[in-house]
Amino acid sequence: MTNIAFIGLGNMGGPMAANLVKAGHSVTGFDLSPASCDQARGDGVGIAASTVEAVRDAEIVVTMLPAGRHVLSVWTDIIPSVKEGALLIDCSTVDVESARKAHGLAGERGLQSLDAPVSGGVAGAKGATLTFMAGGAKAAFDRAEPILSKMGRRVVHCGEAGAGQAAKICNNMILGISMIGVAEAFVLGEKLGLSHQALFDVASTSSGQCWALMNHCPVPELVPTSAANNGYKPGFAAALMLKDLKLAQQAALASGASTPLGAEAAQLFGLFAGSGHEGDDYSGIINFIRGRTE
Repeated sequence: MTNIAFIGLGNMGGPMAANLVKAGHSVTGFDLSPASCDQARGDGVGIAASTVEAVRDAEIVVTMLPAGRHVLSVWTDIIPSVKEGALLIDCSTVDVESARKAHGLAGERGLQSLDAPVSGGVAGAKGATLTFMAGGAKAAFDRAEPILSKMGRRVVHCGEAGAGQAAKICNNMILGISMIGVAEAFVLGEKLGLSHQALFDVASTSSGQCWALMNHCPVPELVPTSAANNGYKPGFAAALMLKDLKLAQQAALASGASTPLGAEAAQLFGLFAGSGHEGDDYSGIINFIRGRTE
């Protein structure tokens, strides 16, 4: 049994912490939301009065927070109170620069650290089927892997500090671009009188096949896991896709990479989310492409 602190018990963090409890670990958590704390308490997570109290006896500290500024703020607050030899793991999706700064904060105290963002959404968090993309020293990864594997199906060491975040934003840029392509194809098919089923039967077994089509097909009744079957309730919200696409564009600008399709995807998801659909599943962008904004 490992003593684990888990800071950030929202839609993703709460189920992840619950899976660590199910695996036999002692988990103490903290969240600013009383409702999230109540849910986590019901799942067997001990609730601390503050972030500092949560980490005091922890051998491993996991954070799952909205943005880089939150990670840096929390890590700055807790690191003086973290016990010697503890491992810090950030599972948030943040910009690469913030991830590297967080590693620097841990390094100043001689603590091991890992940036380990996830893919798989709320369903993956609940089902412990997430993919973790980890950046940091190999020794930190080797120590973290048995813990992360209790919350996910696949744990990949992507390289040194910040590499996990780099992998996450590159992966999700592919996903955002792919979903737009799939949605445009179905809209074109509709205009040409092609049935959804016929297009799916062709594309799913030929060169148009991709993860977005096979798992999150943007039209209903073709893929069981599609949010289109449930009125485009997320799932993976458009606001979160937009966040990741913006992070990718920020990284592209900083590194001098040319990502014209990524830039276009960010613009389209920005328009879709800005038209009142930030809470819809990202596959709902098909309705924006159809010209519907209601």
